Amino acid sequence: MKIILTHEVPGLGSAGEVVEVKDGYARNFLVPRGFAIRWTKGGQKDVDAIRRARKIHEIQTLEAANEVKAKLEGLQIKLAVRSGDAGRLFGSVTQADVVDAIKAADGPAVDKRAIAIASPIKTVGSHKVSVKLHSDVQANLDVNVVAG
Repeated sequence: MKIILTHEVPGLGSAGEVVEVKDGYARNFLVPRGFAIRWTKGGQKDVDAIRRARKIHEIQTLEAANEVKAKLEGLQIKLAVRSGDAGRLFGSVTQADVVDAIKAADGPAVDKRAIAIASPIKTVGSHKVSVKLHSDVQANLDVNVVAG
């Protein structure tokens, strides 16, 4: 089945691409979750609109991505969260929390979908977080989670 991706799907493609997948994968997973829409002859207009929107939000050049990477990696990111006596958090740190912490540290604007947290952050301490800025550029951050 031919579909148009509306979001980036790891291992499949990025938003605005037309891809061919098995019928069940599209019907049962991609389309119901809003990751894709069915391709039609008039769907090319949708593809163009998605690509224009993606270009607005995407960092255009490799040089600009490297500049943002340098700014991000130079930041001291401190995130105050509620925790118990043993240093365990009530809940976990999300991508939106990291974005808010970057903004609070006067960092550049980052999309929360570009942030990858390897394992859930559920304890106080220093944790590694990566931010995908461009297809070739990825910034690695140290997020210091403190009790607050």
